[in-house]
Amino acid sequence: MDDLQSSEESAFVQEDVTAIIKEAIDSVLSSASYQHTKVQQWTSMCIESCMKRLKDLSKPFKYIVTAVLMQKNGAGLHTATSCFWDNTTDGSATLRWENKTMYCIVTVFGVAV
Repeated sequence: MDDLQSSEESAFVQEDVTAIIKEAIDSVLSSASYQHTKVQQWTSMCIESCMKRLKDLSKPFKYIVTAVLMQKNGAGLHTATSCFWDNTTDGSATLRWENKTMYCIVTVFGVAV
């Protein structure tokens, strides 16, 4: 039982990480309208908020967080990721968030230490 509990406590739980991403984005962008001059600040704030919340989980991972913020103007955007890692310990989560004026896509990679 201790081994099972220990492995659950140190697992990358995609649902938990997705919830953290959503909370971080909402805290920064929930009432914002797209402004080009604020994009760098907003992306940094989203990433830093995610990192803080992930660190507070106290799980044995190195985290990589990326963010893309794009104005809604009809342009296309395609993103892709590929990883070569241990599927039993490592993981990733991506969330696409949007409001009337912008899209925000945040991806978190968790690599077991």
